[in-house]
Amino acid sequence: MSIGHEKLDVYRLSIDYVAWVFNQSGKLKGIHRHARDQWLRASQSIPLNIAEGNGKTGEADRRRYFEIARGSALECAAIQDVLRVGNTLDEMEHQQRKKHLDRITTMLSKLGGRGYGA
Repeated sequence: MSIGHEKLDVYRLSIDYVAWVFNQSGKLKGIHRHARDQWLRASQSIPLNIAEGNGKTGEADRRRYFEIARGSALECAAIQDVLRVGNTLDEMEHQQRKKHLDRITTMLSKLGGRGYGA
């Protein structure tokens, strides 16, 4: 049985991203632990806010949660940049996952009523 938010492509993409972050974060220790912790929080915020926003009946509430999820996705992209310059992420995988995040932010922009590329 699927709940409403589980049917959204953006929710499924965000869950896939969280799974990747969990896998990658297990490799981060020492000086990277603060970025790791922030990355885990931000990545989980994406699907959690999508689910909560999708359950709201008021349009302004829905939009607000989708915007929070979008902000978390952008934060994840920045964290990936930080980890990349710290030589902890492979360049090819980093770029692939940034494209993944770009798809997520585009979809959330549309759900939040901001239009493409907003």
